[in-house]
Amino acid sequence: MDLGLNEVQQMLKSSAREFLARECPLSLVRAAEDDPTPYPAGLWRQMADLGWTGLAFPERYGGTGGSFLDLAVLLEEMGRALAPGPFFSTVVLGGLTILDAGSEVQKQEILPSLCRGELRLALAVTEATASWEPWGVEAAAVRQGNSYILNGVKLFVPDAQATDLLLVAARTSNGPDLAQGISLFLAPASSPGISRRRLKTIDGAQQYEVALQQVRVPASALLGAVGEGWPVVERALQRAAAAHCVWMTGGAQAVLDMTVEYVKQRTQFGRPVGAFQAVQHHCANMATDVESARHIAYQAAWRVSEGLPAQREVSMAKAWVTGACQRVCATAHQCHGGIGFTKEHNLQLYTRRAKAQELAYGDAHFHLELVVQEWERLGGIGVK
Repeated sequence: MDLGLNEVQQMLKSSAREFLARECPLSLVRAAEDDPTPYPAGLWRQMADLGWTGLAFPERYGGTGGSFLDLAVLLEEMGRALAPGPFFSTVVLGGLTILDAGSEVQKQEILPSLCRGELRLALAVTEATASWEPWGVEAAAVRQGNSYILNGVKLFVPDAQATDLLLVAARTSNGPDLAQGISLFLAPASSPGISRRRLKTIDGAQQYEVALQQVRVPASALLGAVGEGWPVVERALQRAAAAHCVWMTGGAQAVLDMTVEYVKQRTQFGRPVGAFQAVQHHCANMATDVESARHIAYQAAWRVSEGLPAQREVSMAKAWVTGACQRVCATAHQCHGGIGFTKEHNLQLYTRRAKAQELAYGDAHFHLELVVQEWERLGGIGVK
């Protein structure tokens, strides 16, 4: 694996950083936290015009034919800028899932509009248990003629208020194997019986409770085969976890840069605090965490991009990057002192998001358990 970026990826990275520095300042991020509207429409439109929404989709669907790794390069810069909006939910969670499991008719109907930025998607999986495992899916889908009736409550659905189309995981049958009998449905967000309520989160993210009451969707809304939706969800969550690791790495890099700049300028006892050895060691530890996070995150993204088995690498990355980001933010606060904890300072924007991202798509304990399971499956660990 070559961890270096090719020429096209380097150009994408540079152009994305310049664009986001100009069009997505942290003042916009702050405003988006308190804005009752779902997302900054102007920023979204510009992203779509740049071709970002179609980056990872084939040209026949209106995309630019890029890879998941190309998308990861873009996501790192978006994480660095804390870019608000439904990009992650629409492209990573929604669009790539349809590309993976949708019929050709569904792809032709949905993906061109998505690539143009005209359609926004959200994936609704988790419920009251907040579990990323099949036993957590209790929403029900019952066949009635040529339709399905959906009932249930989904929690922590990202950008649900901004979405046009929901991908809903619901149980169509019950059996001893809880991974069986789960199906995925495409439900227009405007369907009668769907209500959305914004949840209050530590990072100010657009997370919603989505209630489904007697929501009728046609049988053609089924994504993939009936009762075989959980493998699709697992692949979607694997991609999301890998993408999220790269996103978090971008945020950690911004925290490191912010801290280094601060300790160069802040003076104490007649010299910059960055001249003190203890502060230098803090910055060195932060840089080590950021660089290690970047390597393990891109290794996972590369394996996903190449279509290789990636569960172990993705779970290792999510467990490590989660801890690395927490350490980077905690150490940054040590270097900043009290000012870093004030709402007026930008550091708290990253710290609150790092705390929320710790749980997204499975926390460290969840993914470490998956690593153990993969090693046992391969015969590499375990007690005989």
